[in-house]
Amino acid sequence: MTTDHPRPTDLGELPSNWLWGVATSSHQVEGGNVGNDWWQWEHDPASPATASSGDACDSWHRWRDDLALVVDIGLDAYRFSLEWSRVEPADGEVSLAALARYREMLVAAREAGLTTVVTLASFTLPRWLSDRGGWLSADAPRAFARYCTTVGAHLGDLIDVAFTMNEPNSVAGEGFISGAYPPGRVNDVDALRVATAGLIEAHRRGREALVSGPGTSRIGLSVAIQDVATHADDDPRSPGIHRDRAPVASEDEVAHLLTTPYLDAARDDDFVGVQTYLTQHVGSRGQSLDLPSDWRLAEMGYAFSPEAVAHTVPLVARHVDVPIIASGTGISTADEAERIEYFSRFLTALRATIDAGADVRGFFAWCLLDGFEWTLGMEPAFGLCSVDPVTFDRAPKESARWYRDRAATAARTRRVQSAVVSGRCLARSTRSDRGHPCRRGRRPCPCRDRQTSRGTCPPEPCRSSHPRVP
Repeated sequence: MTTDHPRPTDLGELPSNWLWGVATSSHQVEGGNVGNDWWQWEHDPASPATASSGDACDSWHRWRDDLALVVDIGLDAYRFSLEWSRVEPADGEVSLAALARYREMLVAAREAGLTTVVTLASFTLPRWLSDRGGWLSADAPRAFARYCTTVGAHLGDLIDVAFTMNEPNSVAGEGFISGAYPPGRVNDVDALRVATAGLIEAHRRGREALVSGPGTSRIGLSVAIQDVATHADDDPRSPGIHRDRAPVASEDEVAHLLTTPYLDAARDDDFVGVQTYLTQHVGSRGQSLDLPSDWRLAEMGYAFSPEAVAHTVPLVARHVDVPIIASGTGISTADEAERIEYFSRFLTALRATIDAGADVRGFFAWCLLDGFEWTLGMEPAFGLCSVDPVTFDRAPKESARWYRDRAATAARTRRVQSAVVSGRCLARSTRSDRGHPCRRGRRPCPCRDRQTSRGTCPPEPCRSSHPRVP
């Protein structure tokens, strides 16, 4: 591994509506989520899971500590997820206590001046639904829509940005192709087709449920999009053809199912989240290539490739004409200089995509805490902050301090910008603008593009109403 860890380059002028944020996921940090399919998976001797999530980071009880860390880092937004199995522990049975806890978190985040970014489903399913077949069940989209209706009714007025799902394509791929996630099927393409259709329909129904409720949340989903470099000569050292430059027809059915349907669904959303971590190198038959022994690898075994986002964001931008949020990326490492280098180089590459015309509205680091990393247990360290496994005390790492300086520098740059950046409405919901006419499904935006039926807002008539547009 190299020892040269450059400090961040100057990202220049970012959009005035840019969000600096950090993310967590309920099952990975809350602890004690015993009512979902992952808890069952962790305790199944036949599964590849190496450890129980147990108490994780105990964030269910220590969420105030987490929120204080986000505030101390000086960020604009906190993205966290709700645990479906807490909100609906049995089919049709709602926990008002769980909803009250999440509402308390949202109120505190708002009072701290943060944009609230909520994910309604991040990898897990309630046991009562997984026992009926999970995403293979014809009833799953209806059940998810009902859950979204409940969340919207109780919390919608406090949610600024809503992700219906986090990486549903990962749920499908790991659950029905690799077998690493529940239900653990391997190369079951028939099941993948059914699950993909169910996930897409659930997203659409969930979005409709949230739109029909209180508040003015901007609604979308996040998609895991990794870069793929195809080497026709089977030599990973050759230039290869990266995914954004490869013909779409070259994708096989599995690759298509794990990407295209989700991007198609995002066309009707307010934004799409792109989550990129790596470049995969494949050969002429689509096979994974062995990496040269002198290549730098990340701790997780893949090539250290923070610039992968330079290929994935353009790919998404060409497919989907909605704003993009870089909604999650990071690296597991014990070397803080390496983590800083990863984020710095990622952001530099992301900046280049903006300069090339991509409408990117923000960046969320993964993850706030060293938490539970699915089949790998608590061993990987993606966090900006460490967590003591006994006391659960949190401690910011050097990367958290670096991120604080990065966000502060960008904030100073934003304050001196004189131009107002135009863009599609993704307004933060506040009491002063809850009736804003750009709310999808409400009154039509006065600056609506009638040809595309999208609310494309020029600077003056619309942007002046928004305190923050992610």
